[in-house]
Amino acid sequence: MTCEMDAVPDGWEVRHFGQPDGYSALIGPVLARRTGDGWTYAIQVEPRHLNVRGAVHGGMIASLADHALGMTVWEAVGRQPCVTVQLNIHYVSAAKLGDLLEVQGEVVRATRSVVFIRGLVSVAGRSVAMADGVWKRLGSA
Repeated sequence: MTCEMDAVPDGWEVRHFGQPDGYSALIGPVLARRTGDGWTYAIQVEPRHLNVRGAVHGGMIASLADHALGMTVWEAVGRQPCVTVQLNIHYVSAAKLGDLLEVQGEVVRATRSVVFIRGLVSVAGRSVAMADGVWKRLGSA
């Protein structure tokens, strides 16, 4: 299953981040939709996202969580540069081919130099993984 422009789920838009041939392009297309005060990010699971057992590869889930939480931090700090310092992932169930794998992040605390965030990776309201991490605001002490 491929997420072509005409197959984008209702309410979602394809978001292009960075260079068109960069890492986000390799795992995506990444979808986004406005949810309340923030954004939810997602991918439509394709065969290339699966492990040998037919479930979404844990590395894919970690990549999507890193991307989505990083974008949430970036928005929270006024679109200033930031980088992942620490990312923790707790896998709780599997996702499969065709699933819309979503991530919603929540900033827990932001200081002048770092931002603490947590998020939930889910499919149709079912938890797949929990993530939390720390992002460094670049150019700050």
